[in-house]
Amino acid sequence: MKRNVLILLATFAAASALAGLADLPTRLIETMSERFGPQVPAHLAAWRNHLLRPEESEQARLAGSNRFFNAIPYLRDIDHWKVEDYWATPVETVSSQGADCEDYAIGKYFSLKERGIPVEKLRIAYVRHLRLNEPHMVLVYYPHPDADPLVLDNTDHELKPASQRPDLVPVYSFNDDDVWTANSGSRSIGSPRQIRLWSGLLARMRREYEQ
Repeated sequence: MKRNVLILLATFAAASALAGLADLPTRLIETMSERFGPQVPAHLAAWRNHLLRPEESEQARLAGSNRFFNAIPYLRDIDHWKVEDYWATPVETVSSQGADCEDYAIGKYFSLKERGIPVEKLRIAYVRHLRLNEPHMVLVYYPHPDADPLVLDNTDHELKPASQRPDLVPVYSFNDDDVWTANSGSRSIGSPRQIRLWSGLLARMRREYEQ
């Protein structure tokens, strides 16, 4: 098994230079393998291949990232991370092969950014899931600013306009640049830096790629 891990690490190292999420540092792969097991390089290789797929339409990229992350098994934070609320980095989600709603949304968000979807078209949305009767998180995509956004959700694998998801009641949403509430329309109410778990996530992502 150790030999297989080393072969996969060598494959990453021998690849042509890449930018962004797909350029996984060798030490990061080793660290994730130590945390989550020898299957990690294969999972990260699959994600890397997903990120480096030839250019497709935006709709195809949305569907592909939705499928990729929804295939990861659902695990509650308390069972997976032993804390009540933890926002995992995409590398942690793919490596550990476990996620809850915010981890799916975060993984899709960063993967689609990496695949060239403009950030102004993407928002991570905190909603109330009426059918489950609990808080929930999804990714939404706006093809243009006034559009009925498409919802990428781990509880419904079909991409649907928000108007066809009456079971989701919006509370707030955000991306790299802005935060919106359900009542603020297109007017930003501030910076996502005020969201503590988001700031912590970004700090951990920076540390991952500094290895």
